Amino acid sequence: MGCKAAAAMALKADKLRFPSVAAVARSRMMRLWVLRATTTVLLWTCVVQLTATGDTWGPRVLRGWPSCRMAPEAVPVVDKEAALPPKRIYRNNGYLMVSCNGGLNQMRAAICDMVAIARHLNVTLIVPELDKTSFWNDPSEFQDIFDVEHFINSLRGEVRIVRELPPRMKRRVELGMFHSMPPISWSDISYYHNQILPLVRQHKVLHLNRTDARLANNGLPLDIQKLRCRVNYGSLKFTSQIEELGRRVIKILRKNGPFLVLHLRYEMDMLAFSGCTEGCTREEADELTRMRYAYPWWKEKVIDSYVKRKDGLCPLTPEEIALVLRALDIDRSMQIYIAAGEIYGGKRRMASLTSAYPNVVRKETLLEPSDLRFFQNHSSQMAALDYMVSLESDIFVPTYDGNMAKVVEGHRRYIFHSLSKKKYIPLGHSFFVNNYPTRTSSYATILSCIT
Repeated sequence: MGCKAAAAMALKADKLRFPSVAAVARSRMMRLWVLRATTTVLLWTCVVQLTATGDTWGPRVLRGWPSCRMAPEAVPVVDKEAALPPKRIYRNNGYLMVSCNGGLNQMRAAICDMVAIARHLNVTLIVPELDKTSFWNDPSEFQDIFDVEHFINSLRGEVRIVRELPPRMKRRVELGMFHSMPPISWSDISYYHNQILPLVRQHKVLHLNRTDARLANNGLPLDIQKLRCRVNYGSLKFTSQIEELGRRVIKILRKNGPFLVLHLRYEMDMLAFSGCTEGCTREEADELTRMRYAYPWWKEKVIDSYVKRKDGLCPLTPEEIALVLRALDIDRSMQIYIAAGEIYGGKRRMASLTSAYPNVVRKETLLEPSDLRFFQNHSSQMAALDYMVSLESDIFVPTYDGNMAKVVEGHRRYIFHSLSKKKYIPLGHSFFVNNYPTRTSSYATILSCIT
């Protein structure tokens, strides 16, 4: 009996040490099932996580998949990067810093030139610095007037634009290891390639301290001309605050019917700069002369107002523009929106115009003072509001062939060209009027009519 018991116990121990084939198979199946279940759960968890964050981190195939949290009718999330042009890849020759000068539209034109130059020279452009020392003394920064993110992203396929220099280059500037200069006015693109590019390569950072150089239009390659237009009419978008207030002004005007925007360039700085004193008193003419001498960068000092006016180089006076509007048969009840700063001579000089057209308005009369409190003492931001209203007006009449006249006219033509492709023409772009001051009584010419 003792032997049998010992044998039975030994057999049982052998079975535990050496399980049967069936037991081994069952054990393997169990481990395989657990492994498959665990793998499935892990994979499914990864898929859910990648789908939820697919627009940022997930693989390209998962982008655009509907989220498991999304309703069946919901639209899939659009990849934000897909809406932007691909970044242009090129070897960077250096960094270009620019300081704009002049009023809003002069600086706007200069920014278009600087982007084109940066693109042509393969350099990185620093967001332009705006003029703060001109007659208007406006402290506004670029981002106070324009949507800086839109400016950078809309041009990323053409040129690299950054808000500020990288730290290493910033230290070079702080140590004076950069070159600053004004470019030669009215130079063509070859000047920038032959004279400016070697300086960028040598100093790594170049500062153009006056950008009213007026990149010559004649003979520019078509791709550069197209880029300048794209910057002006697409990339230089105003901030949301400016656009919101501009749309409110337009809505108020539209409630009262059609309106004409009159860019009455009869402001103190314009008259002092041009030397045009027609209709001014002796005291006013002396004041304008003193102002002209006060600004050293206004090169022309001695000016004969009569000769300049005879050559057609003076802005129309308020009295003359009243005659022009009547000659164009503009309805007396038409709203006349004044897109300008303070008119020199005030109510005395405006009397003829307001008598002929009593419905003369300005943003200051259409809006409450509280609406404009953040724009006061910021002439460029105020000019941006006028620019928006000018684009949407039924008639646009500039009284001087200057920067705003050119830029607004071009922008309106650009908008019409874009909209006409869509077979839709809004009331706000019915026709354009521009003037060319001459000695004759014909001060205005209708450039184009859109019916």
